[in-house]
Amino acid sequence: QVQLVESGGGLVQAGGSLRLSCAASGLTSSRYAMGWFRQPPGKEREFVAAISWLGRTINYDDSVKGRFTISRDNAKKTMYLKMNSLKPEDTAVYYCAAASGQVSRAIGSYDYWGQGTQVTVSS
Repeated sequence: QVQLVESGGGLVQAGGSLRLSCAASGLTSSRYAMGWFRQPPGKEREFVAAISWLGRTINYDDSVKGRFTISRDNAKKTMYLKMNSLKPEDTAVYYCAAASGQVSRAIGSYDYWGQGTQVTVSS
């Protein structure tokens, strides 16, 4: 049974930083692209960042480029999202996801999802 468990969310002031983690278990191999998505209050889930299984391909949404950094440690079966210079508009539930295919921005490309972790940025 595949499980993705996010952690590291919380309340932070604008300009602050957080690091999210996503621990994976039950995947038959590390050869999964992984991604971060978020769902702001009252809005649709949206793409944030994605990374290929070796970390050679990385994509960011323009809204987080230069502020967020995605990374992964396959030995620990964990993916990370370092978030700097946080803004109130970054407030959302953040989800990690795993895809058996290539790196993608599309929600439908991902096979497994975590339960999400809340990030709240106060102004």
